[in-house]
Amino acid sequence: MTLHEFFNYFLFVRDVPPQYWWIETARVVARVLMGVFGILLAVPPLVWWERRLLGWMQQRQGPNRVGPFGLLQTIADGVKLLFKEDMNPTNVDKVLFIMAPMIFLIPSLVTAAVIPWGPSYTWGAVAPNVNVGVLYMLAWGSLAVYGVVLAGWSSNNKYSLLGGLRSSAQMISYELGMGLAIVSVVLLSGSLSLQDIVSNQGYYPITAQLTHYGIAFPAWNVFKFFPLGFIATLIYMVSMLAETNRAPFDLPEAETELVAGYHTEYTSMKFATFFLGEYANMIVVSAICTTLFFGGFHAPIPWLEQLPQGIVNVYKFNAAGLRDISHWGIPWATMVVNSLLPLVWFTLKVLGFLYFFIWIRATMPRLRYDMLMKFGWQGLLPIALVNILLLAVGIALNYGIALAAWAVIFSISLIFFAKSKPAQLFTTNSRRAETIKLSSGTVPYRTVAENPGHGVQTIPPTSPGESVAEALLAMSKKG
Repeated sequence: MTLHEFFNYFLFVRDVPPQYWWIETARVVARVLMGVFGILLAVPPLVWWERRLLGWMQQRQGPNRVGPFGLLQTIADGVKLLFKEDMNPTNVDKVLFIMAPMIFLIPSLVTAAVIPWGPSYTWGAVAPNVNVGVLYMLAWGSLAVYGVVLAGWSSNNKYSLLGGLRSSAQMISYELGMGLAIVSVVLLSGSLSLQDIVSNQGYYPITAQLTHYGIAFPAWNVFKFFPLGFIATLIYMVSMLAETNRAPFDLPEAETELVAGYHTEYTSMKFATFFLGEYANMIVVSAICTTLFFGGFHAPIPWLEQLPQGIVNVYKFNAAGLRDISHWGIPWATMVVNSLLPLVWFTLKVLGFLYFFIWIRATMPRLRYDMLMKFGWQGLLPIALVNILLLAVGIALNYGIALAAWAVIFSISLIFFAKSKPAQLFTTNSRRAETIKLSSGTVPYRTVAENPGHGVQTIPPTSPGESVAEALLAMSKKG
């Protein structure tokens, strides 16, 4: 076999002849290495990006000392963790204690195998066109909780155990809402293959003329059967925050309550593995959200799916004029750019969701644990169930019927919420009412004259018949 034939089979031929099984093996190994190292090598830049964004959002600098713009800070942190003392506390279950970080990290990497980053059935994913990709993804994604639970249980530490129990309850609760949101996508696509799900998210033509110029509205699942597809997307996005233990759902590692949660007793590279697993999981759930709801590797408009034809025509025009530009390699460059454009769009969408993770962390305070569980079971789960029911009605019968039913249910829910205890507490909160009462009839602060004992003072308003001394005494007692 010549080198040209090898690269032809390796890069372009989908079904390699049986006698060249070693080419298919090499191709599988290459795809696995691309998938694993693509995620692991993306974690250090992601950590740097998060710290810089958090600094920008909180009006501070963020890492800016090690390397230009602090780019080498995460590398320095990794080297520091590598050389820190690796210790196992007394009376831990040593086997489970060592295995837990790996059990936490591996599901994220394995789940990514079926996520398509391009349309090719040869190089479009680590395992392209698996016809039960959704089931594979759900099965592996649910195993990460075991790493957290085993880490907490094997550490022989009450704080770690509480963190592990919190995480197991939280992840199982929000997996239900996430699973129902994914079922909505399966209903819309009629397939369990992630490649087919992306292929079904094409474009809605606006006018014939705009379609001719490559402009159309994206037919992504987030826009289908609006607002049902949009609600399924919101449910998944909330669930993915809870599944990755990120703020405001980071109760399993709440440092104000549990020191560091389930990884309190971990040091050195075992702690770094948990850290790596969390950020790898962020990347994977963002990629899943991109694939299921936002068109995967498709561009927002058809015109951007490939290199613009005007650039390609430059080569054709010069070739027709017999100009010597063949050494420019324009046909190969066009093919390479068109092959990479789906990956570019996929990466940009994933970066958008990672920004969403960071933005929420900088914005939302941590919930109480009872609020978190109540929101998952009494809020997210019923909404997801009703959304699936209405979506099935819309697909089987008519979109108008589903939309009318949604409007009725939403109106009834709004009325009941307005009469519910949380809404009543908000509108009739005693502290809020007292604040309004005090601020509505305020008496301006007064300035007393300077005397030998002290300078000019600002005195709070007094009640009728109350002296200044009595007002100050009452304030000191309250303080």
